[in-house]
Formats: sequence, C-alpha cells, structure tokens
Amino acid sequence: MNSAVNDDDELLEPDAAEVDEDVPQPIRIRIRRKLPGRRLDKYLHGRFPRLSRTMIQKLIKSGDITVNDRPTKPSYEMEAGDRVDLLIPPPEPYELIPENIPLDIIYEDDYVLAINKPIGIICHPARATQSGTIANALAYYARSLSTGSDAFRPGIVHRLDKNTSGVMIVAKTDEAHWRLSRQFEQRTTRKIYLGVVHGNLELDADEISVPIAAHPSVHDRYVVSGVAARLGGRFQRNLGKEAVTRYEVVERYGAFCLVRLFPKTGRTHQLRVHMSHIGHPMVGDPFYGGSHVSLSAVTGRPEDSAEPIMTRQALHAWKLIVVHPIRETPLELSAEPPADMRRLIELLRQHRRAR
Repeated sequence: MNSAVNDDDELLEPDAAEVDEDVPQPIRIRIRRKLPGRRLDKYLHGRFPRLSRTMIQKLIKSGDITVNDRPTKPSYEMEAGDRVDLLIPPPEPYELIPENIPLDIIYEDDYVLAINKPIGIICHPARATQSGTIANALAYYARSLSTGSDAFRPGIVHRLDKNTSGVMIVAKTDEAHWRLSRQFEQRTTRKIYLGVVHGNLELDADEISVPIAAHPSVHDRYVVSGVAARLGGRFQRNLGKEAVTRYEVVERYGAFCLVRLFPKTGRTHQLRVHMSHIGHPMVGDPFYGGSHVSLSAVTGRPEDSAEPIMTRQALHAWKLIVVHPIRETPLELSAEPPADMRRLIELLRQHRRAR
C-alpha cells in the first residue's frame, strides 16, 4: 500500500512484518485539513487506484470503510481531523493470458514497440475474465513488457478507443514506460489524427478549448461541461477537465470534410466530443451525433448502395511524435488509415471531381 504522507492526510499502516497479502488489510487515514467538494469515494479512489470507485462505494455501504468509527456515505465530504478506516480486500488473482492475435508492428527496438492498432479491439481487459485485447496480443508477441501499475495493461502507455485505428506506442521496460508516461503527462508528445466529419467547416483551421466531463447518466459517454451541467448531476462545482483540440481542414467534399486533428490534451473521446460540439461530428459515430454514410449518400443517387461504407467512426491516429525514452532522439511513428477509411476518402474525392 502507498504509505506516502501529503498535505491532505497521514496514512497509518500495520507493521509490514504483520501484513498478509491474502487477507483483507486494515488501513487508517487521518485527514489533516478539510477537503471541500471532495467526496469520500473519489478521494479514496485517488489514493487507492487499484480499487475501482464502484468497489469503494460497495465497501462504504457494507461498513468496511468508516469515518470516525461510524458508517458513512460515498458522498461524505471530509473534515479536518477525520479518521478514515478501511478494510482493503486482497487483490484478485490475475494472469494476463497470451493470445495469438496478429499485430501490425510499425517499429520495434529493445525498449519500445509501436503498432498500427486495428479497429474493433480494445486496448486492455477491464476484468480478469476478458480476453481478445491488445494487451493479450502483446503478452503473446513480446518477450518482455513493462509492468506499469496495472496487471491488466502491461506495456500500455496510452490508449485508443475500440473503433479508432492507428499508432500506439508500447513500453518494453519499466524505465521506458515511466519516461514515455511523463511525456504524455507533460504534453510534450505530438499526436496527429485524421478524421472525416459531417458538414462543411466554416474555418480552414481553429482551436477548440472546451472542458469535458462524464455524462451524468449515460455510461461511457462524455459531454462538454456546460451540457453536463444542464443535464444535471454535480457539475455546477465540477466544471470538467481541460480539453484542447486544434483542427485543420485537408480536403472539402461539400457535405463532408477530411481534417487533421491535433489534441493538446488526452481526454477520453476528446476528438469525437469536440467535433460534435462545434456541429461537425465524425462520420460513422452515432454515439456523438454522426451517422453512417453509404455510397448513395456520397453520390446522391438513390440507385447506389445504401450499405454503410464504414461501420465505425472515421477517425485514425495517423502520427505520433515522441522523444525516444532511452536514446533521447526524436521518434516519429506513422500508420496509414485502414481500408474502410481509405475507401470512404477515395469515394468522396471521386464524387467531388464528378460534380
């Protein structure tokens, strides 16, 4: 367990010689100062990231987490002098099962490797029974991967959405992992995406700087913070997280545009949410206001096929530029879009020429 002391609290643990990892561990935290606006469940999730917020809420409701020896609620806001007692369950036994899933390797050395992530596959398991992920494929392919902070995601430094393709960099050593992670945290990496969006953008280039928050009622959905506040929830105080995206129009097709997207921050679903917010959602992304596009929709001819050209969002992580974590030299990685997105772009170009 983390025994660091910070400005907010003092963590008191049992004698290390007495700790048995196979049984629940009693932990005590003394709160040094009032934490206005900080819910108990969110605070504890930050202190013990191995435990999900859902698990922490269950522990509070079952009485395994108390404040000043009394039962409490997940929404309790801590006061100076509070004593929080936790009975932490032992970690679930877990082993990532290697799976022979083909990987498109675009770069590899002794410290890192980079892949062109295919569509339709998630980056790592969310639970011990889940398989068929990039992490399972990496466990089969690589002789060594960084341990990171989570057994579910060895080697994985950053993620892409399930139906977003493109460049992902993976760490093979722990030193490479923390050095790469620091670059992402300090926003010194350069990420360039390609996307096809609905509508004809008014400007050739612009920057979108709008905070993003989790949707108050729809799981795994995100909205700009102003919308979140109108929908309800606790966003009057929590205005979301800073999110900044720059875009450039590459080609115009009348009712569609091919754009380059440069995320300066790395929020979940950031590009999809931001483009939807300005009225130009990603093609093939009904979750955020886009729609699937058929050949008939591209040509305007009713007799053409009504089958979708793409069945996922038209978004691809095209380039990633980092400093090599060990050699300290620039490392530029790139991957061409998959066949479905290339076909969509070519059809849009052909139709524009025909018109």
